Amino acid sequence: MRTRLLGTFVTVVAILVLALGIPLALTVAGTERSALFSDRLADTSRYASLAQRIEQDGQVGGLKSQLDSYQSVYGISVAVFDRGDRNPNSEFTELTASDGSTISVADPVVHEGLVDARSGKRPDEGPLLLPWDTGPMVLAEPVLVNGEVRGVVVTSSPTGPTRTGIALWWVAIIVGGLLAVGVAVLASLPLVRWMLRPIHKLDGATAALLPAVVNGRRVDPVGADSGPPELRRLTNSFDQMAANVSDVLAAQRAFVADASHQLRNPLTALRLRLSNLEGQVLPEAETHQVAALEEADRLNRILDELLAMARAESSSVDPVPVRVDEVVSARLRAWQAVATARDVALVLDGEPVGTALAPPRALETTLDALLDNALKFTEEGSMVRVDVRADGKRARFSVRDHGPGLQPEELERATDRFWRSQAHQNMRGSGLGLAIVRLLVERVEGTVVLDLPEGGGLRVRFDLPLLLD
Repeated sequence: MRTRLLGTFVTVVAILVLALGIPLALTVAGTERSALFSDRLADTSRYASLAQRIEQDGQVGGLKSQLDSYQSVYGISVAVFDRGDRNPNSEFTELTASDGSTISVADPVVHEGLVDARSGKRPDEGPLLLPWDTGPMVLAEPVLVNGEVRGVVVTSSPTGPTRTGIALWWVAIIVGGLLAVGVAVLASLPLVRWMLRPIHKLDGATAALLPAVVNGRRVDPVGADSGPPELRRLTNSFDQMAANVSDVLAAQRAFVADASHQLRNPLTALRLRLSNLEGQVLPEAETHQVAALEEADRLNRILDELLAMARAESSSVDPVPVRVDEVVSARLRAWQAVATARDVALVLDGEPVGTALAPPRALETTLDALLDNALKFTEEGSMVRVDVRADGKRARFSVRDHGPGLQPEELERATDRFWRSQAHQNMRGSGLGLAIVRLLVERVEGTVVLDLPEGGGLRVRFDLPLLLD
């Protein structure tokens, strides 16, 4: 964004420089041309007056010497043309010219000047003189005798020095324009930083909002004390919004935790009373008693998982080093008895990965949830494979079962809270296990991915950052 703002400033300044520089350059060229024209017109008029007297006196030789002297001193060619008779329609012929004169009637510019001068028209400045124009400045002044045009004085002046002066002026204007643009850029940098400072703070706060809310931390206020007033008001509104979101989520988590705790005692009492009814109910009501006990157990498991979810969401403890190989081996040993009872082989594959970073007891909770699901759904006589590998800066885990799996369109929803597949509604569980796994893994910027491997079943993969030496 800073580049775009600077680009806007530079574009505006460049347009302003062009709007001022181009007229200035043209004005300089016009001024230099006018100065050259005025100087040459004065000389041409002087020789026209001299030619008028000579026309009256007939002393052409004196005029020739003056033209030669003028040519040698100033390098300007001068020629005097005369009609030779009184016929106003007769052509002009050269009467005399300076040595080395390049003036000829055959020259279109000279011929045009002679035609204008014959009508008594005095020379004008002509078109604007530009640095790349290489032609000379040709002026034709009529020689009047008793109000009649009897001759024409033509001067042909080189324009090289004048064009060089114009080019130098133009270079100075261009350099000045570039310097103005550079100064504008340097002057706009503090302004752009001042304008963007609240935006940068908002950008960082927005990026930190979700991790802070997910991990149960307070969101640091932006507190922008500089920048445009509109952006300062926006940052204050953002701080209020972030504080409200944090308060609402904290209240929600506190409610879940408090409700789970408060429900546990009456639920325990209810189950105890149902158990005490054993042998005291009619035979036809025993099935209802057993079903009520099962629902009480199911509700107890849901409360346990709600408490685990609440603890995972509200925990603000920083990640701690975890010895991955020791934790994985310990959890496999703990679940080995369950696997043996269900005739399922529990296999560990991969390589030692060392130490990773994870929330306290997050890896144990994650593996327990995944192994519980895998052993619950996998078929008897098959296996559950746990794979652990190091991949660059991440430790990669996968737990693969050989159960019924999920439908491809169900994979993305499987980590939602309380979501269960339609095919597994009769299975034990609450739909919170994978949601807790995802929450714990995302606290350390990890990902949870579910896929359907070849051979059937379901594979759950997740990763944790490695603690590198």
